[in-house]
Amino acid sequence: MGGVSRVSISLPPEMLEEFDRVVERLGMTRSKAVQVAMRDFLTEHRWETAEGMVAGAITLLYDHKIRGVEEEVTDIQHEFRDVISSTTHVHLDERNCLEIIAVKGDVARIRELYRRLMAQRVKQLKFSLLQI
Repeated sequence: MGGVSRVSISLPPEMLEEFDRVVERLGMTRSKAVQVAMRDFLTEHRWETAEGMVAGAITLLYDHKIRGVEEEVTDIQHEFRDVISSTTHVHLDERNCLEIIAVKGDVARIRELYRRLMAQRVKQLKFSLLQI
């Protein structure tokens, strides 16, 4: 089962122009860049159906001036000490905090942690996964 499959996609012209500029700057072809983007997309979402042991990082951005959000995030982390290896807290400016939570353990437990954090009043939340 070798070879390739051809696909057609529709994009706004401005997005394609920006994509082509980046692809050229990186010395890639469109096809190679789309393959890289698809692999990244699949990796980013693979954890949602994965099983077993994983490691990764949950990255979140929140406004610490929103009353109670910092305490909520910290309280949740205390409930998941079994899968949290470490946490790094960065003060980005007078309002925004970046938190990077290193995790390792059963993916179902880490999914639960992610969902609990997502339910909080955070600006952004991302999870990157490494299957171990």
